[in-house]
Amino acid sequence: MGNITGRQKCYALLSLIGLVLTWYFNIQFMRQSEGFFDLSAFMQGAFANPASSSLSTDLTIAVIAFVIWMVPEAKRLGMKNWWVYIALTFGVAFAFAFPVFLYVREGKLNETTD
Repeated sequence: MGNITGRQKCYALLSLIGLVLTWYFNIQFMRQSEGFFDLSAFMQGAFANPASSSLSTDLTIAVIAFVIWMVPEAKRLGMKNWWVYIALTFGVAFAFAFPVFLYVREGKLNETTD
């Protein structure tokens, strides 16, 4: 892999921010839920009012579009372990997984142009 591009640096920063901020709020939620992740309560909160419902629906559609695009794109570029990005999306955060995928993808694209 060649030099890290400015775009990759941006993706790396976004993935770090996506990890830290989403988990900051997840930890706050778990503290309110007596120390565990209550999925039912989380989903109720995600659709508690029109604003949260709008954001949750927006995120859901973006995740579906990402997965539909990401799988063939990763296969096209010969990216191994493409399924990890799906696991990261649902296990960590979309705001983390998507920029990580873009970081790795950018590196793969740079390999083909070197």
